[in-house]
Amino acid sequence: MNIELTDREFRLLLDMVYIGNWILNSARGGRRIREYDELESKIFAHCAKNKKFHSLLSIYDGEVLPSAAYENGGIHEAIVDYEDTVFFEILAEELARKDMDFAPINAENFPELAVRIEEYIAEFEENGIENITVEK
Repeated sequence: MNIELTDREFRLLLDMVYIGNWILNSARGGRRIREYDELESKIFAHCAKNKKFHSLLSIYDGEVLPSAAYENGGIHEAIVDYEDTVFFEILAEELARKDMDFAPINAENFPELAVRIEEYIAEFEENGIENITVEK
């Protein structure tokens, strides 16, 4: 299979591959899904074919990896933005469901749930976690 990409498209593909592998493998510890690591290596190996991308590639122990320059070049800020959004969305839904005594969600109570979630999201957007307390 051959895919024709512009330099810009290839650079975007690197980001998508890296982010995808990060989401799939970063929390797995020693149980990484090796096929995703191998595909990431295969894609990043193409950086060697174009001088514009040489700095994005490193080789460690015979394995092709994204370079430190790539990893420190802003990609993790995109991942952090995603993680923050997911964190606050999950937290808002869990708190809204707790407010509703974890009642099964159905067509009747979904509008109430949606309103409560939006209220929590608005709170988090304004104050982050500043007003969250945990009582023991």
